[in-house]
Amino acid sequence: MKILVTGGAGFIGSAVIRHIIQNTQDSVVNVDKLTYAGNLESLANVDKSDRYAFEQVDICDRTALDSVFETHQPDAVMHLAAESHVDRSIDGPAAFIETNIIGTYTLLEASRQFWLGLESDRKSAFRFHHISTDEVYGDLEGPEDLFTEDTAYAPSSPYSASKASSDHLVRAWRRTYGFPTIVTNCSNNYGPYHFPEKLIPLVILNALKGKPLPVYGNGLQIRDWLYVEDHARALYKVVTEGEVGETYNIGGHNEKANIDVVKTICRLLEELVPNKPAGVAQYHDLITYVTDRPGHDVRYAIDASKIEKTLGWTPAETFETGLRKTVQWYLANENWWSRVLDGSYSMERLGVNNQ
Repeated sequence: MKILVTGGAGFIGSAVIRHIIQNTQDSVVNVDKLTYAGNLESLANVDKSDRYAFEQVDICDRTALDSVFETHQPDAVMHLAAESHVDRSIDGPAAFIETNIIGTYTLLEASRQFWLGLESDRKSAFRFHHISTDEVYGDLEGPEDLFTEDTAYAPSSPYSASKASSDHLVRAWRRTYGFPTIVTNCSNNYGPYHFPEKLIPLVILNALKGKPLPVYGNGLQIRDWLYVEDHARALYKVVTEGEVGETYNIGGHNEKANIDVVKTICRLLEELVPNKPAGVAQYHDLITYVTDRPGHDVRYAIDASKIEKTLGWTPAETFETGLRKTVQWYLANENWWSRVLDGSYSMERLGVNNQ
């Protein structure tokens, strides 16, 4: 089949496209605006495939979207295009409202109009898969609590509020119009091609340069870490085998405090890069505690038993194996991240909200 992937030049979107092209016979149409975090170099090993096509389109542009649907005639949509960095949403929430809410609405309507015109067999097989985040659920209270598909929404940041809004729109289009939607909510992703404003790549690259490793607050915020290639496999399973109208939570079974993640990276670098930058005795000496960001959630953790039981998906990587692969990838791919850092992002601190 042919799958239209929005945000396919981003971190998770590019992993999804690489998975589809390398492991299935399906075709992909990558729809991406190419904002600061979009990078076509993340698709360099698949973009020559005759099953891959790229369209530089903003999902808020209805006319352009209609043209893409008319030209490519997809069998499914996987909607990953989003502004996704919490700190950026604190500094500039408008882009998050525009892309994550207005863009999702515009894509829903373009997709629905296309779907309405399909013949009955293609219409019944069509899927709109909306990829979201566990951040829509807010904080977990008890140490044993887990997010389930029935957990109430309580977003804390402009980013998570915008994603919660988009989730509600997708479910409303299912309820009101009968549009065949599926929603997934995932935990924190990490792995190759991760834009270096996020914790794990930021720490790796700062350490290699002998720069401070910023840890927010006391560093005890807990996240469930999901290797991006495991997530890509899960998303493909959902769009091809998932049940319309259902929600699937996707987690990695890897709850770690942020400070422990940073310390683990330091230990890996001691092993893999023993020749440190000048003036650095031990990588962990670079750890620097900084002011916490406003509204920082303390703990996320996902109950992924539904997707495991109904679709047979489980993560292949432990946090230890996945993090080692991630560090090794950054060490082997300086050309990729050095060109990223030459652009609009210079690893500066965002989301301080000093106004």
